Amino acid sequence: MSRIGRMPIAIPAGVTVDIAENNKVTVKGPKGTLERVLPAEMEIKMEGTEILVSRPNDLKKMKSLHGLTRTLLNNMVVGVTEGYEKKLEVNGVGYRASKSGKVLTLNLGYSHPVEMTDPEGIETVMEGQNVIIVKGIDKEKVGQFAAEIRDKRRPEPYKGKGIKYADEVIRRKVGKTGKK
Repeated sequence: MSRIGRMPIAIPAGVTVDIAENNKVTVKGPKGTLERVLPAEMEIKMEGTEILVSRPNDLKKMKSLHGLTRTLLNNMVVGVTEGYEKKLEVNGVGYRASKSGKVLTLNLGYSHPVEMTDPEGIETVMEGQNVIIVKGIDKEKVGQFAAEIRDKRRPEPYKGKGIKYADEVIRRKVGKTGKK
């Protein structure tokens, strides 16, 4: 049995979960509403204040979908209660980020500033000049937008300049040495 798939999902107070036909799940909570169509083969049951996910048989595909379905459901419940956030750091001389309205402006050593607009349901917050926090209730969208920001100037291994995740470790390389 899938260890992750078997675990029940506890529904905290103030969260409502609706399971429609074809496993269309709607989760409403204090931070907002998330909707997702989960694999139709999985059986999703509400039992009191818990959600249980079970699979019909032990085919390889069903085994892999079992844990995935449970994790996606759990991410939705956590999203509407606590939300998700990713921290990005901008490192480098003259590299800075600023925010005005919904537009994030990045000065990353290019000949022009890079402007990015917050997608729906995602908010970016500045902490000082070089820390960007991406917040939202959908884990997938938060991670995707954070990755898109990072892609504008990835960290390079020699000086460590660029945009990196706060918990990311950059593998540094030794530069070339001149002749003596």
